[in-house]
Order: sequence, then structure tokens, then C-alpha cells
Amino acid sequence: MAMTIHVDIVSAEQSIFSGSAEMVFAPALRGEVGIAPRHAPLLSPLKPGVVRVRLAGGGEESFYVSGGILEVQPHVVTVLSDTALRGEEIDEQAAAAAKQRAEQALKGEKTDLTYEEAHAQLAEALAQLEMVRQMKKLRGRK
Repeated sequence: MAMTIHVDIVSAEQSIFSGSAEMVFAPALRGEVGIAPRHAPLLSPLKPGVVRVRLAGGGEESFYVSGGILEVQPHVVTVLSDTALRGEEIDEQAAAAAKQRAEQALKGEKTDLTYEEAHAQLAEALAQLEMVRQMKKLRGRK
């Protein structure tokens, strides 16, 4: 039996996932990190993106996070994020609309977003749309 690590993914509103995994991949600010059982302790900020959990016994689940904090202990990985969603919960049309609105603001068009808000909204929308693309690709393989 493969070694496992316990994973908790928590949003501001609720626990999204709690279970055993063989591996966890997360979008750290300096690039994607892979966490295996007995990993050295680590505390890292996360950027908007996809957290992938390779489940014990096979399979994989993906979660969108709006950023947050990754805490790694030898036997526990915790992801804390303001927003965390399962892939199937992402609204593709809303993400595309948010992307368009943010791009307009960054081009200097009149919107109610500041530059910083537009930049953050664009990063989140792009991460959500990438997750939707990945999920469609995976469904196409089945």
C-alpha cells in the first residue's frame, strides 16, 4: 500500500475536501509545488489556480482556489483560501464575463474596478477558465 498524506482544503465558508492522498499539487507563488507524504514542513502563499489531489487508491480531484496559504506538515497538507471550488462548481460564463470586464479595465476603459482589482480579477478568471478547459479535456478522454 502506498504511503498517504492527509489533505484539508478549506474556504472561508466551508471545508471543501478532507481525505487521504498520495500526492498534492498546488499553485505556489513561485510555481507549482508537489507535496508527497513526509514532505518537509512548508508555508507558502498560493496564487489563483488549481490544486490537484492524487487520491489514495487512484483517481484525482481538482479544486479551484482564489489564492491563499498552503501549510505542509509531514503527514498533513492544509490549503486555506477565501474561495475554493470543486471543478464542476465553476460557472464558465461568469468567469468569461469577469475576464472580459477585467481586460477592459486594464485597457483603461471606464469600469468600477481599480487597476489592482482588475489585475486580481483577471488572474482569478484565467485560473477558473483554465480549470474548466482541463476538466473538458479529461472528460474527452473518458
